[in-house]
Amino acid sequence: MLLKEYRICMPLTVEEYRIGQLYMISKHSHEQSDRGEGVEVVQNEPFEDPVHGSGQFTEKRIYLNSKLPSWARAVVPRIFYVTEKAWNYYPYTITEYTCSFLPKFSIHIETKYEDNKGSNDNIFDCEAKDQEREVCFLDIAYDEIPERYYKESEDLRYFRSEKTSRGMLQEGWRDTQDPIMCSYKLVTVKFEVWGLQTRVEQFVHKVVRDVLLLGHRQAFAWVDEWIDMSLDNVREYEKQMHKKTNIKVCQQEHSTNSSPSLDGIGIHDKAST
Repeated sequence: MLLKEYRICMPLTVEEYRIGQLYMISKHSHEQSDRGEGVEVVQNEPFEDPVHGSGQFTEKRIYLNSKLPSWARAVVPRIFYVTEKAWNYYPYTITEYTCSFLPKFSIHIETKYEDNKGSNDNIFDCEAKDQEREVCFLDIAYDEIPERYYKESEDLRYFRSEKTSRGMLQEGWRDTQDPIMCSYKLVTVKFEVWGLQTRVEQFVHKVVRDVLLLGHRQAFAWVDEWIDMSLDNVREYEKQMHKKTNIKVCQQEHSTNSSPSLDGIGIHDKAST
């Protein structure tokens, strides 16, 4: 098991990010869905928890058959998916990733949001605090992302919001920015297979880090698209985008599954926001 705590600051308030997060996830999932790969929404409905109260439960299937490195492709069937289950009790969420083909593999993400610059060292419960973990600050403006994800319009060093007048983010922006919030994410990766555990867990954390960084960058880069939305507005947008994305993924998946060239060798991976 490899445990890390990621802290990602944003030039937003926690309440603003509630809308921005939902908008970003829906738009990003639609953009990334192609060639039989992407995110299919299975469930998205209100959920009541006896401890956390009212929330939203979502279940998704993530088809990403080209994301693993070459050394991993030989051990995974070409057509399969990762299941994502998320319980959103904003500003607290729980997300889990599992794969039926790999029963010893799982990712567990516990997230809390606060209006500060990542200065709360005691945000998670006592049990989590006692576990050994690395704390990783991610800078949405200055940390590098994979070249294939880079877009000039999403480079927050040069982006300035027309509607909020926030940006461009200069070096040290976290110490001067107002408003500012932080996403605290406690990420546990398990792959209990002798000989592969360390390598796979480190690789998955690299994927998680890249996805978290990209998602938070996009949430702010798209701020002018969602800042005027209400929660009802963004839920309706989410619903419409889910329909479009499901059609896109399922059509491509059917085409891929019917191909005579399948040889049972291929792959997967990615964790969402």
